[in-house]
Amino acid sequence: MTDRRIRLFLVDDHPMVRAGLAAMIDAERDLLRVGEAGSGADAVRLVPPAGPDVVLMDLVMPDMDGITATARLSRAMPATRFVILTSIVDPGEIDRAIEAGAAGYILKTVSSQELVSVIRAVHGGRRVLAPEVTDALVAKRQRRTPGTDLTQRERELLSLMARGLNNQEIADELAIAVPTVKFHITNILAKLQVDNRTEAVLLAIKHRIVSAP
Repeated sequence: MTDRRIRLFLVDDHPMVRAGLAAMIDAERDLLRVGEAGSGADAVRLVPPAGPDVVLMDLVMPDMDGITATARLSRAMPATRFVILTSIVDPGEIDRAIEAGAAGYILKTVSSQELVSVIRAVHGGRRVLAPEVTDALVAKRQRRTPGTDLTQRERELLSLMARGLNNQEIADELAIAVPTVKFHITNILAKLQVDNRTEAVLLAIKHRIVSAP
């Protein structure tokens, strides 16, 4: 009879953490612990022969961090799902983990039953991020670089503003009406969240939206 249990491999440099995770896994009838490692380097060596369905991977470890180990293993084991289990909520690390192939990014404050649910979910093909992780990613997106939402026409106007052209000169240069120039400038100021033309030009130059004259 085929064993349909989800095969789990644990990677964490703290023996007490591994012991706690092992006890949690062993208490679930549909989970089977198939191995452990105490570092990223050991994981790269020991995970493939164990053939797990899901790997719970710590982030910060000696030798090699969990994301680097995940990147190496996920390329060689596309059917295996990797879950980063950490106390670190950093948007840069979260992005790195996802790019490395992690199907989950969960905090160590999660309860045992919540973690079991995550394991089952990622094994079923879902991506699972802790709520705090999702919040961090959203906050990062909201702190985007100024000017990313400017249209091509608005960028053209900014370039002319940076050269010191007034509204009439800009209108002549672009063959548009002065009211249209004023409309575009109002939008530019709103998008850059500045109060006047000078601030808009200085911000645009600082963030290389336009070149300095």
